[in-house]
Amino acid sequence: MVVLVQANILMVGLSDRANALYELPVRIVEKRSGRQAAACFRNEVFDAVISNWELSDMPKGAFLRRLKAFRPGIATIAFVNAGDRHQEIDARCTGVSAVVTDKVSDLLLKETVANVLRLEPVESIQATRDKGAEKT
Repeated sequence: MVVLVQANILMVGLSDRANALYELPVRIVEKRSGRQAAACFRNEVFDAVISNWELSDMPKGAFLRRLKAFRPGIATIAFVNAGDRHQEIDARCTGVSAVVTDKVSDLLLKETVANVLRLEPVESIQATRDKGAEKT
């Protein structure tokens, strides 16, 4: 089965969470810091960014704030510390598409990404292909 990539996603400061998105039809580029991530935009186009709110080189959401200032329409998901209401409020005020905590399950993260990006599930792509084959 061939699955076409439906979205390019940049994950920043979350290398341990990329495996949660394995089953989605996405391409993931992982970067550790905000500066590395920002440099990626010179050469690549991304449909979404999933970022830790607190990055070592850009604390207090600086990376996502700058990103939303320059690309206000890009889909963004912010990871905040569980129980830190100030981070959650700040992230929501920045205009991110969704906020999840660092305690989010892999399943909920995958569902959140699929909903934010309106991704077709892999199963429905397979079903569509199978239906087309039946007509011949």
